[in-house]
Amino acid sequence: MKLNIIKIIAISVLFNISCDKGSAQKKQDISFKKDKKSISKTVRPNQINKRPKGSVLAPDFSLSDLDGNIVQLSDYKGKVVMLNFWGTWCGPCRKEIPDFIKLIDKYQDKGLEILGVTLTSGPPSRIKQFSDRMGINYTLLTDISGNESQMVTSMYGKATGRPISGIPTTFIIDRQGYIVKKYIGPRSENIFYNALKPYI
Repeated sequence: MKLNIIKIIAISVLFNISCDKGSAQKKQDISFKKDKKSISKTVRPNQINKRPKGSVLAPDFSLSDLDGNIVQLSDYKGKVVMLNFWGTWCGPCRKEIPDFIKLIDKYQDKGLEILGVTLTSGPPSRIKQFSDRMGINYTLLTDISGNESQMVTSMYGKATGRPISGIPTTFIIDRQGYIVKKYIGPRSENIFYNALKPYI
């Protein structure tokens, strides 16, 4: 009889302990949910929730601007970046330059940056002359000492699962560094703005 009473007491104690653990677990889950809500309120809207399925982290790279300064994509962390692969000799690329100029004028103060990766367009001095003539107001990038712009082109093709086979090709990269959109061929200011709107 004593043995049965001891068993009953032991089972009751174990049952109460496991119920308390369950209650503690529920409290932790609730507080975690509260933390998630407070975190999501501090992040800019649309930064996480509206990232398209299959978005990939944009590869970091180093290229030179037209003044010889080394520029890395990671320098623009926290900004929305349009990464445009283009060439001075490319007619469709030239067509979208005025739209890029308008986008920078309107949205740079909201965190938009445009980086133009210049492909096979000659030395920086020639690209600078072209840029001045066109009134380009965004950062143009070129090789540091060799063929780095082609390597960056290849990196972005691999990252997105499709080689960059034509220019202009433009990637939109969100504030957390994820590629959220890719365009092949020229687009208008309105099309780019509609793609950028959730992120700026």
